[in-house]
Order: sequence, then structure tokens, then C-alpha cells
Amino acid sequence: MTTFRPAARIICLDAADRVLLMHWRDPSDGHLLWEPPGGGIEPGETPFETARRELAEETELDPAAVRDSAVPVERDLWWNGTRYVGTEHFFLARFDGERPVIGRAGLLPDEQANLQTHAWVEWAELSALPDSLEPPHLLEVLAALVPEGPWRDSLSGA
Repeated sequence: MTTFRPAARIICLDAADRVLLMHWRDPSDGHLLWEPPGGGIEPGETPFETARRELAEETELDPAAVRDSAVPVERDLWWNGTRYVGTEHFFLARFDGERPVIGRAGLLPDEQANLQTHAWVEWAELSALPDSLEPPHLLEVLAALVPEGPWRDSLSGA
């Protein structure tokens, strides 16, 4: 089964340019993956509104940190026995301090059950994660959002 699902995701950076990733377990097959917080666009919502809502729901971080500029990414992902395709709008949010505390109170019951953990990951370690990273080219998306970041030289040959 294929479902068209436009969505918004947020690349959160702490003061040391670590990237916040959520570690999910697929309830249908147990597959583990890492991805930035985010989710589907609700009827009547803009991608920016979705990004702010999803950030608050999934992390309890301040949604005002989300910047109103996005990079569109075509996604094709299997989750819970369904193939999800569509454009996801990736936004940037920067936070003062290192590794801001994340809350889980806004997660739905199935999200509570399937979220294994979260981590503030060094950008240089994104390719070394023990499970799948979604999207696999997340560093390129980050570079498009923050071209002046420390990762720019690592992509010059890509």
C-alpha cells in the first residue's frame, strides 16, 4: 500500500551544531531508524505551521525556534507496513546551550511505544549511526539549510 503524505521535519541544532535525531522502532517489523522530529501536514496547515506543531509535540522544545525557510526533500519510506511518499519540508531550528532537554509528553500513545530514544548527534557522525538514517542524505539537507556550517568542506567532493 502506498500513501501520499506531505510532511514537515525540523533539523534542530544545539550550540555545538549537534543534530537532534529521534530513534524509532517500526511496529510492523522492528526496523530501527533515526530521523529528525516531524510529521504529516494536517488539512489547512502550512508546512511551517506543521513544523512548529510537530516540534512542540515530539520534543517539547520551543516552536518559536523554527525558522520560516525550508528545503523540500522527496521522501519514499516504508513505515508500519505502508509506503509513504511525498515532499517533506525540512526546516531549521537553533537552540542555545548544549543538548537541550527533550520532553515526550506530547507524543501519541503509539509514538510513546515506538520512540526508543533521542540523541544530539555530532554532524560528522551522522554516517556512522548504528541504524538507518532518514533521509540518508541528511547532511546535504543540513548544508542546504546552513551553507556556512562546519560541514560545508566535507561535502565539497560530494
